[in-house]
Formats: sequence, C-alpha cells, structure tokens
Amino acid sequence: MRHVAVIGSGPAGYYSAEALQGAFGGDIRIDVIDRLPVPYGLIRFGVAPDHQSIKAVSRRYEKVALSDNVRFAGNVSVGTDIKVDELLNLYDAVILATGAPQDRPLDIPGSDLPGVIGSAAFVGWYNGHPDFATLDPPLDGTDAVVIGNGNVALDVARILAKTEDEFAGSDIVGHALEALKSSAIRNIYILGRRGPHQIAMTPKELGELGHLANAAPRVDPADLPPEDADAALEPGLRKSVAHLRNFAAAGGAPDKAKTIDFDFFAAPVAIEGDGHAQRIIVERTHVDETGRAAGTGETYAVPASLIISCIGYRTPAIPGIPYDEALGRFANEGGLIADRLYCVGWARRGPTGTIGTNRPDGYDVAEKIVAALGPGDSGRQGRAGLDALLATRGVDLVTFRDWQKIEAAEAVRAREGAPREKFTRIGEMLDAARGN
Repeated sequence: MRHVAVIGSGPAGYYSAEALQGAFGGDIRIDVIDRLPVPYGLIRFGVAPDHQSIKAVSRRYEKVALSDNVRFAGNVSVGTDIKVDELLNLYDAVILATGAPQDRPLDIPGSDLPGVIGSAAFVGWYNGHPDFATLDPPLDGTDAVVIGNGNVALDVARILAKTEDEFAGSDIVGHALEALKSSAIRNIYILGRRGPHQIAMTPKELGELGHLANAAPRVDPADLPPEDADAALEPGLRKSVAHLRNFAAAGGAPDKAKTIDFDFFAAPVAIEGDGHAQRIIVERTHVDETGRAAGTGETYAVPASLIISCIGYRTPAIPGIPYDEALGRFANEGGLIADRLYCVGWARRGPTGTIGTNRPDGYDVAEKIVAALGPGDSGRQGRAGLDALLATRGVDLVTFRDWQKIEAAEAVRAREGAPREKFTRIGEMLDAARGN
C-alpha cells in the first residue's frame, strides 16, 4: 500500500487524487488536506457567484472525495498544525496543490492607502472566504477603478455593476449583497497597460457586460486597431475583440445608471488621496515592437475612492520549500520540487490557465510518482500516523462527511432562489460539521 498526501483541495488537488487512483488502483490511500473545513478552493472562493455552471465541476471532485481510498482532511493547517517534513515522514509522497491565493503586490506609491484592495481580498469578500468576510470595501463613492485586463477584472467590474435582481440564483454571500445594494458606485474604469489585442479576457465573460440591466460598457474607438488586423488573432481573442468593437460602436447607454469604461494603454503610476484613495494617476502607454507597454510620459488622473488590483496572484511560500520569487510559485522541475515532494496547478505553473488546465498537471505528477515509487509497501504510517499526530495536537479534523453536513446547513440558510448561504466563519463551519 502506498500513501500520498495532497495539500490543497481545489481543482489541482482533486485532479491529482483522481489521477493517483487511476495509476495505483486500490493500492493507495490519499489524504487531501486543507486548512479550511470546506473543500474546493478556487471553485468555492474564486469562481464568481453568478457563474454557477462553472462551480458544478465540484460534482466531479465529490465523486473522487467519496471514494474508499480518498479522504478529505479539512481544518488542518500545514505549517502550523503539521510541517511538510512531518508529512514526508508519514507519506510516500506529498503533493503541494495550494494554488495562488495571494495578490501580486501593486508596487506603486499610494498602494497602501485605504480604499486600495487586491482582487483576492475583494473576490474573497463577496464569495464568503473567512479571511476576507470583514473586508468592508468602500462603496460610498461614485468612482471605482479596476486594474487589469483579465477575466478577474471582468468579474470584479460585473459584480460592482449588477442589480440585486441580477444576483438571483447566485451564491453571493448576504453581507456582500446587502453592501452592493446600497453602493453609490456609478463609474467603473478598467485599466489595461496594453491594448485590445493584448487582453486576457475570454469571449463569454466579455459578452456578459453587454447584457447588464443597469450598466453599459464603453470602449473608445480610437483605442481599437484597424479591423483587418484582427484576422491574425487566435479565434478566442478575435471573438473577444469583436465584443470590444461592438461596445465601441454602441457608444454606451445613456439610459443606464452605470458605465464600465475600458481604458486601454493606461499604466497606473501612483495613487493619491487625503488619508484614503481619491484618484489614481495613470500614464498613457503604447505597445512597442516587443509587445511590451512603454510609457509616453503623458499622465492624467482618474477619480476613484475604490481601487481593486487584478494584476495576478502568488503562491504562499512555505518555510523550507524552494520558492521562485520572480514567478510567485514553488521552484520545481516539471512538478518535482525535491525527493518525494511535488507540486501541481498554480503552485507549479503560476496563476495561468483555466480550471481544466490543472488536470494534466495532476496526471503528469501521478505518472512521476508511480515511476519513482513503483508497487509495494514502504511501511510508512500514512493516514493512521497523521490522525495520531493531530490528536496529540488537539486538531479538530473535518472529513468529507462532515463537510456534507456543512453543505446541507448552508442550503437550509439560503435566501429564496439561491443554492446556499455560505458560512463565513470557521467556528460556524465547525459547529455545522458537528451537528450543532
């Protein structure tokens, strides 16, 4: 019997468990460890609450989690409750599937002013992540700036722009919905350093902006390259640019209360304000022959009492584990960090790709583990050793069956039409897991 610990219960973690099951058959025991009492990581806390069809992929992970040889071990903090070295002593292999939940810092003057928020925090706030449930973003001003030209920036802008009715059927948490209902924001600016041909926005997410009840997207036609240049783009990007051209042609919608302005060729250089963010200073750019954004020296100010930075994420470092500071992920060669220690997903590649992109990582690392270990029994304790060690440390481990009790309690708490009302405090989750 082989024993493998997977640290992280998001897509990368469960794809790895699925792959290990296929590789070893019944001759493996897998523990999927997470610091929170609830599974699914990015699916629960990163995917926008109005994208329920995407969240449905969790049913695939549920099938894996309910297998006889896979166990969810929630409410266990690696680095605090147990060290990676201790796991390596207990298990034949350890896979880091911790994702990239930390914001890449916005390194400009004034980025520490109140009102400047990273997307991990803001997305976590409206998705009910315990770390960010008390964020209280300032929504009392009329102007918000979203920095970034990817899908996260689109999610943030869309959530800021929606009406209460448009959240029907979503699982946005109650505290966020109440705050957004009374939001004074009317002008949302999406800043991108480069132009329409360099965006990382997918057609579906861009197209949604054109169907908002009380908000309209606007694009300056002067920012668009000649239309015949679109032919050289890959198909998905070409469709995305087509949406931008449609937005430019429409010219906004005067009858709608909110606008979402795409400000291309715009690099943030400073944030100013008297005790809190009031404006962002932007430098006009152009795209040079290498495809990079180069400053022109021309600057202007955009009013903003709320600034949300959507410029990328980083994997949290773990003491003693080799780390690539430049790329914000664990240092690895094809998923291998060190003897019997592996990484997958964003912890391996950095924050790139979609949910499904994590699947090949899991299967690749499973093949590497099979090649390195082969069949047999190392005599390591695995799950039994973990449980014994955690018991001596007073750790209240949450299993997948316990999570199902939390899930059922969240469904009971849901407002009409919503699939759930998430618990946002760990103590509440543990109470539900214990039937309290």
